[in-house]
Amino acid sequence: MSYEVILYYKFKEIREPEQFCKAHKAFLQDLDVKGRVYIGKEGLNGTLGGTPEQMEAYRQYVWSLDGFEETEFKTEEADTIPFPRLTCKVREEIVSIHVDGLNPEEGGRHLSPSEWRETMESNKDYVMIDVRNDYESEVGHFEGAIKPQVENFYDFPRWLDESDIPKDKKVLMYCTGGIRCEKFSVLMKQKGWDDVNQLHGGILNYAKEEDGKHFKGKCFVFDDRLVVPVNKGDLQPIAHCEITGKPADSFINCANMECNKLFVCSEEGAEKYKGCCSEECMNSEYRRPFNADNAFRPFRKWYNYFDDDFKERDIKISK
Repeated sequence: MSYEVILYYKFKEIREPEQFCKAHKAFLQDLDVKGRVYIGKEGLNGTLGGTPEQMEAYRQYVWSLDGFEETEFKTEEADTIPFPRLTCKVREEIVSIHVDGLNPEEGGRHLSPSEWRETMESNKDYVMIDVRNDYESEVGHFEGAIKPQVENFYDFPRWLDESDIPKDKKVLMYCTGGIRCEKFSVLMKQKGWDDVNQLHGGILNYAKEEDGKHFKGKCFVFDDRLVVPVNKGDLQPIAHCEITGKPADSFINCANMECNKLFVCSEEGAEKYKGCCSEECMNSEYRRPFNADNAFRPFRKWYNYFDDDFKERDIKISK
């Protein structure tokens, strides 16, 4: 059986996010889908998995909501539903940068995938910024991109203040699906950069429209797949196993349940430390039993399996 995974966002004022969330969650539960949906005063952001029929029903539901008629959905096929459960909750920001006064309507110019590729293949002078966390860009990125060494999106404002990017430079920026660029492009313009451009629909849209040309490695995604191909003509790993140093692009959660670190690992590395990130973790009394056949299946800390109403915590991926 085939499934679909959808990724989407829409910046649109929601005056009563709690009420909006309650109705949204009820619809999702009735539809019996899994994934994550974040709702705030500034809009809607989510990624869900289910059958094509379920995903189409959800798209129609969102399009029926006042102000969300033009919400764009990026859709991918999947062999399984890559989410353990459904989360639908209210957040202060639907993508957290912790800077007030960033109106996405004041952001950079959206470049279509074809315009993005044309710019890359031209002789124009520009600087390209990967607006993702460092563990994401580690396994895949566009040729020539600056890859900030930050662990969270809300670290980008500080990184920008410390950067030496000339303000007269043409700026290109990209992220997975586009939402992080919506805010970061506004921030760059507020701080003095004028020619700010963002990849419309992000890496996932570019992969479909331009076959991932000029992208190296794979794209990290926040679900059980962990990475997906972008440029199918170039699938060579660009990252390296943290244990063996050999080329690899698979992530694994440390089998020490007190650690649970997510890191790039090869099959040989997984075997060496029995699914752990270090010899110390391998010797922990809290180590999960190692099964080579399922070594790369994502694991989560215990609280991620409880319903939101029972226990609310955010997932933090450590590097």
